[in-house]
Amino acid sequence: MHRLAGKVTLISGAARGIGLGIARAFLAEGARVVLTDIDDHHGARAAADLGDGAAYRRLDVREAAGWEAATTAILADHGRLDVVVNNAGITGLAAGDSPPHDPEHAALADWRAVFATNCDGVFLGCQAAIRAMRRGGGAGSIINLSSRSGLVGIPRAAAYAASKAAVRHHTRSVALYCAEEGLPIRCNAILPAAIDTPMWDALVGTGPERAARMAAFVDDCPLRRFGTVAEVAALAVYLASDESGYVTGADHVIDGGTLAGMATPPRPRAG
Repeated sequence: MHRLAGKVTLISGAARGIGLGIARAFLAEGARVVLTDIDDHHGARAAADLGDGAAYRRLDVREAAGWEAATTAILADHGRLDVVVNNAGITGLAAGDSPPHDPEHAALADWRAVFATNCDGVFLGCQAAIRAMRRGGGAGSIINLSSRSGLVGIPRAAAYAASKAAVRHHTRSVALYCAEEGLPIRCNAILPAAIDTPMWDALVGTGPERAARMAAFVDDCPLRRFGTVAEVAALAVYLASDESGYVTGADHVIDGGTLAGMATPPRPRAG
C-alpha cells in the first residue's frame, strides 16, 4: 500500500483524534508526515509512537509566523510540501460548566475564540500551503476539515456551526483561485458528522451513561452509530492521493446517511 509514496505532508491538530488517525493512515500509505499541534505532550509522543517517517512540530494555527516557520522548515528538510491537512479545530464547549453558545447568550469573546482556530487557522493554513507548494514546484492537495455542522444549524453550538460553514466556502475559493492561477493544487473539504473522538467527551461524558448518551446522539442516523476515525482517514488518503486528481472545490460528507433523508424538526424545550 503506497498510494502516498514520497509525499511530504503536514497535518494540524494531529496530537489526537481525527488528525492522529489521518497521520497514521498517511504513514501506512508511504507518506512522510509532520504532525503539528499545541499539545506538545501528546503530539511528541504520537510522532515517536508512529516511528520512522513521522515528526512533531509545535504549531499554533492562529499565528501566521508559525505557519511560515513550519512550511519553511519542511521545504528546507524535504524540498517540497505535497499535502496540507487543516484539521485543527475546537467546539469552544468544555466539559462541566461550559458557557452557552446559543445565538442569544454566546459571548463575543467565545465566538471569536472559535473562529480564530477554525477559520483563521484554515485561512492561514491554506495561504501557507499555496505559497509552500509554489516554492516546492509540485502539485499539491489541501484538505480542510469542515463538519456536517457546516451544512445545518446547531442551536447550542452556533459559533462552531458558523465557523465550519465558513471553512466549506473558503475551500471553494481556494480551489478556484489555484485553478485560475494555473497551479496544480487542489482543495477539498471533509465534512464528518458524529465521529468517536475525545472531542465528544464534553457532551457524552466518560462515565457509565456514556454509551446511552452516544446512542441518543446517533438516533437519527440511518447507520445508527458513530463513525470511526479510520473511516475519515481513508477519505483523506483518497483526497491526498493522485487518484483524486480531478476532484477539487468539493464537499465530502461522511455522516452515516444522516443528511440523505428528512430532518428532524426542532423540539421545544420543556418548561
